[in-house]
Amino acid sequence: MIIIPARLSSSRLPNKVLLSIKNKPVIIWCAQSAKEVDDVVIATDSKEVIDVCKKYGFEAVLTDKNHKSGSDRIKEASDILKLPENEIVINMQGDEPFLEPVILQKVKQKLIDLNRNFKMVSCYKIIDELSAQDPNLVKVVVDKNSDALYFSRSKIPYNRDNQAHRYKGHLGIYGFDKKSLDKFTTMKGRLEHIEKLEQLRVLENGEKIAMIEVESKSFGIDTKEDLIKAKEMAESSSKYRGFKRNWA
Repeated sequence: MIIIPARLSSSRLPNKVLLSIKNKPVIIWCAQSAKEVDDVVIATDSKEVIDVCKKYGFEAVLTDKNHKSGSDRIKEASDILKLPENEIVINMQGDEPFLEPVILQKVKQKLIDLNRNFKMVSCYKIIDELSAQDPNLVKVVVDKNSDALYFSRSKIPYNRDNQAHRYKGHLGIYGFDKKSLDKFTTMKGRLEHIEKLEQLRVLENGEKIAMIEVESKSFGIDTKEDLIKAKEMAESSSKYRGFKRNWA
């Protein structure tokens, strides 16, 4: 199951999940992409979002307004839905309308194949040197088994001698089984509060996050400039072939 957290309030771009791209709310773009891969539920703190989702034929559940993270919100939704502990749960961001379904499918398959007691999967894309300097674009370094070593808003690794290096930009997609999601939301750590990155609690508690390299043109809509960019992308489907089927 893919659960999309959709908090209505947002400090940088209020009500962004309900903002329109080609006469369709951002959250519905996300849900229609996810629907190509698995069952979809939207976890929200707003009846307005629930009403919009119902209009487009998507199930939504009302969750607590006070959750500090999307993972806490999808945890509550998974409890409301009474999902079994072996159910695959993918946390897809509600502000990335152009996320390619193939990426969700890869995360789902990796979870199916992963033979661990704690199952958590995420992904990254290769980014250029300039993008790596942006603190809003989280970077990750991985070990030889493609498990995450560390995530940071800083440019990592520090390239002392300016060697050729392929920086890895983290995509905010997380896959778990329900049992691991429950454990994740009870973990505590200091690093996540310093970097403001909740996934660091996993590494600080000695568990692993399996990472997948993907290609993606997806981006989060966090500012008015992002919304303008998304509208321009939607108007020119040739710039984003992966979503021609959803432009109408």
